[in-house]
Amino acid sequence: MVVDRAMLAEGVAPGRRRRGPGWAALIVVPVVVAVVVLGVWVTGGLISQDARTSMALTGGWFLLSGVGAAAVAARRRSLAWPLLGSWLVTVLGVGGFLFVTSTLDHVVHEKVVTAGASLPRTSTGSAAAATSGPTTSATTTAPAAASATPVLAASGPFRAQAHPTSGRAQLIDIDGRRVLTLTHFGTEPGPDVRVYLVPGDGSSVTGGVDLGGLKGNKGDQQYAVPPGAPTGAVVLWCRSFSVAFGTAALTS
Repeated sequence: MVVDRAMLAEGVAPGRRRRGPGWAALIVVPVVVAVVVLGVWVTGGLISQDARTSMALTGGWFLLSGVGAAAVAARRRSLAWPLLGSWLVTVLGVGGFLFVTSTLDHVVHEKVVTAGASLPRTSTGSAAAATSGPTTSATTTAPAAASATPVLAASGPFRAQAHPTSGRAQLIDIDGRRVLTLTHFGTEPGPDVRVYLVPGDGSSVTGGVDLGGLKGNKGDQQYAVPPGAPTGAVVLWCRSFSVAFGTAALTS
């Protein structure tokens, strides 16, 4: 009886037919994808909030996961192709996405609402009437009516956090609605950067309201603000690496 050495090396008993990867191959592909992506999230977003350190850790994870995949493939040759193939496709896909979104600028030039200084407040908290005559008690206590004239509610300059960030954030009330504008704005490109309105000084996005993805890392842009949103600060939050690119504390 001729014994197939390759079969013995793979642990297949003589006299049994070698089976293909079958169901094991179907399982290994999503497992590899999940492990690689989870590792990127941990190394890039949880361990450090420094951009360069996160990038270095992510690159190290790609290398380490590749060595692990090669080691398993060497022991289980029937799974070599699906294992190494899924690892390579995942690394190229995730790495390519991170590289493109972190290196290419996206410039926008939206027409944004502009406003002057906010109206003075009375002791009751309502906007005082802009008139040179005496103000009656009915005028000072009645709630301010919606106006088509833009009124500045709060504003503040951006401060750099994980990346250099500049420009100014403004909350503007107009015609019964509120918008957030970013003007003379610039930051570095990054993956999945969101615009948050948060309570407090912007040190955390806890309790904040997500206004949507950053439209561009450069240029003027505007976002709708839902009723009841906090007005403490604006935070540019990168969900991929769990870091703040920049913050702007808002003051009236």
